[in-house]
Amino acid sequence: MSASAHAPAHHHLPRRVAVAVFLAFAVAYFFSALVRAITATLSPTLTQELGLSAKDLGLLAGGYFLGFSLTQLPLGRWLDRHGPKNVILAFLSVAVLGCLAFAAADNFAGLLLARMLCGVGVSACLMAPLTGYRRWFDASTQLRTNSWMLMTGSLGMLSSTLPVQWLMPIWGWRPLFVALGAGIALAMVLIFWTVPRWQKSHPSVPTAATQDDGSYAEIWRSPYFWRMTPIGFFSYGGLVAMQTLWAGPWMTQVAGWTPIESATGLFVINLSMLVAFWIWGWVTPGLARQGIRANRLITWGMPLNFASFAALVYTGPAVGSWAAGVLAVFCVSSTFVSLAQPAVGMAFPSHLAGRALSAYNLVIFAGVFVVQWGIGLLVDLAMTCGLARVLAYQAAFAVFGLCSFLSWLYFLLNKADNEV
Repeated sequence: MSASAHAPAHHHLPRRVAVAVFLAFAVAYFFSALVRAITATLSPTLTQELGLSAKDLGLLAGGYFLGFSLTQLPLGRWLDRHGPKNVILAFLSVAVLGCLAFAAADNFAGLLLARMLCGVGVSACLMAPLTGYRRWFDASTQLRTNSWMLMTGSLGMLSSTLPVQWLMPIWGWRPLFVALGAGIALAMVLIFWTVPRWQKSHPSVPTAATQDDGSYAEIWRSPYFWRMTPIGFFSYGGLVAMQTLWAGPWMTQVAGWTPIESATGLFVINLSMLVAFWIWGWVTPGLARQGIRANRLITWGMPLNFASFAALVYTGPAVGSWAAGVLAVFCVSSTFVSLAQPAVGMAFPSHLAGRALSAYNLVIFAGVFVVQWGIGLLVDLAMTCGLARVLAYQAAFAVFGLCSFLSWLYFLLNKADNEV
C-alpha cells in the first residue's frame, strides 16, 4: 500500500510521510522548472536554426507561461475539490505530451503549440503541493517547504544551463526534450505512490467549507490580494522572465558573451537563487515567530533589487564580465517578493487555499508572459525606430524596471486587514 493511504482530512502528516510527499512533489517541480528555463540556454540555437527575431523568441518562451496562466482559475477549483494528487497526475500527462511534441516539431508554430502544452501540463506542479501543504503541514513548515520547493525549482533551472549546454553537441535539443518527458513520467510514478488522497470532511454542522460554492468571489473581494497583485505581476513575474529568458540574451547581445559564457553565467545566477531559497527556508519560520513577516521583508528587500537592476541597465555593455554577477544580485534580491505567494495562501481559510494560490499564480505567470513578450516587442520596436541593438535592450529593460518600481510603491501605499 502506498503512503497515500489514509491521511486524515485536516491533520498533519507523520514526519516520514511528509518527507516522502515533499520529495515526490519536488521531483515534479524540478522537471517543470527545467522545462520552463531551458529556452534561455537554447535561445542562440533556436534563433539560428529558425531565424527568430527578439519578438519571436519572447513569444516562444512566453508561450509556456500563456498555457500555464490559462489553467490557473479552474486549477484552483479542481485542487480544492479533487485534491493535489489527482489533479497533478492528470496535468503532468499533458506535460509529457508537450515535451514529445516539442521534440518532434519542425516549424515555429509547432514549437509554440508544444510550449503551450508544456505550460499547461506543469501548471499544477507548485500549486498542487502548496494546496496540500496548507492542510498537511503547520504554518512554520509551510513557509519552509514553500522556500525549499522554490529551491528545488532553482536546481531545475540550474540544470537547464551548463548541463544542457554540454549535452547539446552530444544529443541535440530534440532528444533532450524526450528525456525531459521521461523524467516527468518518473515523477508521476513517485506522486502516485506517495501522495495522500484528498479526503473530504463531512461535519454534521454546516461550515464555510461545506457551504462553499467553488467561486472566487471571496478572493476577488480581498484587499490584501489586490495589494499584492502588482508586485506579483511585475516584480515576481519579471524575476521569472529574466531568469528563464532575458538574462541570456542580455549577456550575449549586450555584454558580448559567447553562448558557453552565457550558459556559465546562467549557471551562476541559478546557483545563487538555489542558495537564496535554501536560506529562506531556514530563516522565514524564525522571522515569522519574531513578527517579521512577508510584508515587512518585501518592504526592506526590494530597494536592493531596484538598485542592482538600475546599475545593469545604466552600465549596459560596460558591465562586461560582471554581467552575471549583477544579474545574480538582481535575481537573489527579487526573492523577497517570492514571500508574497505563501503569504497570500495563508491569508485565507484552508478550504480557499487552492483558489487563493492559483489566482495569485495566475497574476504571476500572466506577468511573466507580458514581460517576456513585451521586452521582445520593445527591443524590436526600438531597433525599428533606429536605436542600436544595445540601446534597444537598455530601453526595453528600463521600461520593465520602472513598472516594477511603481508596483512596489503601490504595495507600500496600500494596507489590508487580512495581511500576514
